[in-house]
Amino acid sequence: MSLASWFRWNEPPSRISQRNPTEVVVETLMMELGWQIKQAEKQQRERENEYHKIKTGVDYGWLVSYPKPKHSYDISPGERLQLEDMCTKIHPSYCGPVLLRFRQLIAEYEPEVQEVARLFRSVLQEATEKIKEEEEAKKLARQWNTKHKTSLSLMTFKSRTRISPFSSNIKTISEDVERGTEPTRRVWSMPEFRSAKDY
Repeated sequence: MSLASWFRWNEPPSRISQRNPTEVVVETLMMELGWQIKQAEKQQRERENEYHKIKTGVDYGWLVSYPKPKHSYDISPGERLQLEDMCTKIHPSYCGPVLLRFRQLIAEYEPEVQEVARLFRSVLQEATEKIKEEEEAKKLARQWNTKHKTSLSLMTFKSRTRISPFSSNIKTISEDVERGTEPTRRVWSMPEFRSAKDY
């Protein structure tokens, strides 16, 4: 028995399984939501401490250590599932812009803890609507391109045929009348079509 069978270091390292991009987007966005909720809790505690200092007029902050709250705010499981479902509709290329927009709104409004999830939902809805609009625009562009291609093929067909309304060998009604013959069943108002080969 060889040593290689005892020690498996000769084997190639197993490749890390490729994760679904949608799962990565959902995980990233939900982690951001959780972090922003914790930050909002921290800011709310700091605001409460500042208010307490102003109210009492004495700062014992250096002496008293405030314990961390036993129960921090968390969104309900139903709301979490709804938000995760909304996150699945976000294309991976929009993950970064969604995060930036969410952070921008958090910095702008400094929401209470309970309002963070609502703000997050509005950002997701905004991104979903934008994605739908872009998909509609792409769909219309594809339809226009296919119509444009067919019209181009008609143009090339038209360029191969030539219309000769003043050709010398076109029969007219007046020639038939002068000769005393009955006119043929041809519609005389139509010009004569000839292919490019005839020239």
